Amino acid sequence: MPKTTKKSDTTLLGEKSGLYKLYETDQVITWCAGCGNYGIQNALKRALTLENFDIKDVLFVFDIGCNGNGSDKIGGYTFHGLHGRTIPAASGASLANPKLKVISSGGDGASMSEGINHLVHAVRSNYPMMFIHHNNLNYALTTGQASATTKRGFPMNSSPDGVIIDPINPTEFVLNLNPTFVARSFSGDIKHMTKIMRQALKHKGFAYVEILQVCPTYNKATPQKWYLDRVKYLEDLKEYKPNNLEKAKKYSHDMENEIYLGVFYKDEKQPNFYERLEYRKNLQTSPVEEVQAYPIKELLKEFT
Repeated sequence: MPKTTKKSDTTLLGEKSGLYKLYETDQVITWCAGCGNYGIQNALKRALTLENFDIKDVLFVFDIGCNGNGSDKIGGYTFHGLHGRTIPAASGASLANPKLKVISSGGDGASMSEGINHLVHAVRSNYPMMFIHHNNLNYALTTGQASATTKRGFPMNSSPDGVIIDPINPTEFVLNLNPTFVARSFSGDIKHMTKIMRQALKHKGFAYVEILQVCPTYNKATPQKWYLDRVKYLEDLKEYKPNNLEKAKKYSHDMENEIYLGVFYKDEKQPNFYERLEYRKNLQTSPVEEVQAYPIKELLKEFT
């Protein structure tokens, strides 16, 4: 038997170039030069292509913010939600039509402040969806105000004397919510982001993916080189396996010197929210397929 070699992602992308192009649009991209969103969207399109997702089988739900400016820059079905409210919109869509792969995106401002309650309960409920958390450590679209993840002591537009409270570490925060999939990557490493997103796309529950994102215009504290000098990979730790929450928390904690990237934790045994609905277990249809038209003419007579 001839020896077969595993095809590289680059080769596979070339073979699936037609599928990849479906995710492209003719809209002019308006992100700042050097913005991490370029790499994030590139990795997402690669991951979807390599996992053979057709655009008709995917729903993108975008938040307000710089990440939301990508809503018309990617082909497919997209929904642009309210600030901090992308997760409930996405979770509703995922439950209405479990046949769709629902991908939600939100920034650190919306996700760690206005919408942090939605993130908490999405993890708790284990909704069947993927959430990409764009963390550039500031409110960039509104010109660089401090967010809940901005480093202490760093001056921002709304805090010129420097932020006076410690930031939230999103990955560590989510790991304390009894999650089923938690990962972190970096916008300057497209290959790694693609690998992480491919794993998240295969997860049947709530897949949380934090992307440490460069913001060249408003966040001067953590430029590309700052991350490149500090990021390390869990996969390089031979003893590490993503099945221990305490170890995951340990390696997620340091955000200054050794910033680990990779899949921190995953649990494939826990049923997702939809699978817990006993009354749906014997049904072959999805809720969206059960929607019917109901005449309301007689009802309206009561109000006329």
